[in-house]
Amino acid sequence: MSPFITVLLLLTAAVLEVGGDALIRRGLHSSAGTGRGIFLALGAVVLFIYGWTVNTPPWDFGRLLGLYVVFFFVVSQAVSWLAFRQPPSPAMMIGGAFIVTGGVIITLYR
Repeated sequence: MSPFITVLLLLTAAVLEVGGDALIRRGLHSSAGTGRGIFLALGAVVLFIYGWTVNTPPWDFGRLLGLYVVFFFVVSQAVSWLAFRQPPSPAMMIGGAFIVTGGVIITLYR
């Protein structure tokens, strides 16, 4: 599998995982009714698709975990800010810089 496809699949998996979590969060915090059930069901479907996406390719996921964690962190902060109006704090930005740095080291160190 080409490095470009691998990166694209990892990014897609991060978007699906964060998106599925966000849908479930929205469902759990919605008022009772059909909308709540729809958010929860959509979240379950999206999380299933995430699991399929991340586990189907024949890759060494442990080796790619550093890059995945970076994607997960960045996507989760973007969704938190855009969907839930919770911008990252200065502490989150500093910690996130360490996450990104660590992910780059894990991914590129041979």
